[in-house]
Amino acid sequence: MYEMNKTNIHGHNEIGDNMYIDMILKTFFLYFFIMFMYRIMGKKEVGELGLIDLIVSVLIAELAAISIEETNRSILMSVVPIIVLVICEVSLSFISMKSEKLRNFFDGKPSVIIKKGKINFSLMTKIRYTLDDLISQLRQQGIKSIEEVDYAILENSGDLSIFQNTKEYPMPIILDGVIDETVIQEIGKDRAWILRLLKQENLPLEDVFYAFYTQKKTFIIKKSDLL
Repeated sequence: MYEMNKTNIHGHNEIGDNMYIDMILKTFFLYFFIMFMYRIMGKKEVGELGLIDLIVSVLIAELAAISIEETNRSILMSVVPIIVLVICEVSLSFISMKSEKLRNFFDGKPSVIIKKGKINFSLMTKIRYTLDDLISQLRQQGIKSIEEVDYAILENSGDLSIFQNTKEYPMPIILDGVIDETVIQEIGKDRAWILRLLKQENLPLEDVFYAFYTQKKTFIIKKSDLL
């Protein structure tokens, strides 16, 4: 009887040791594997993550945790779904680069909270951005009063870009060959105005990578100018 108990104890310890070794090996593997997956996705900082990236990150973390906790579960049960998620994320990112509507749907658009020193309360209500949020972010950037700000833009990442001592803000009117109709209406222009401007430059719309408007000049960056 004693010998049997001794064998059981040793057998139990051996199983326990194997379980911890398996857990450690899985943790090491998943650490480097997930790091490699994020390199494929091209993300470096948490602040760069969009909606899709955030969802993928949460799911990857959950799959990795399940694989580490359940030692009797094959690591492939987590590796395969992670690879599928990364493929979906990279594919959607590529499609979003080509489709403005899809890009705006997933990532949203920057919001001009303060324009020419005036707060856009209706927009703040629409995006559920409170006055306390605005004041808090102004304080974080060393701004004592709203009156010091000429323009403030809430970026897709949630950061607040602030422009002081300027009477105008460069408005993006063309992004990757696509005219931003919202900005065009805001500056009091129309599509025909942009097309005339491009005709003067002898430049087709699809060849424009980026163009922005100021009261003094319209700046155009051609795709051929890119490295």
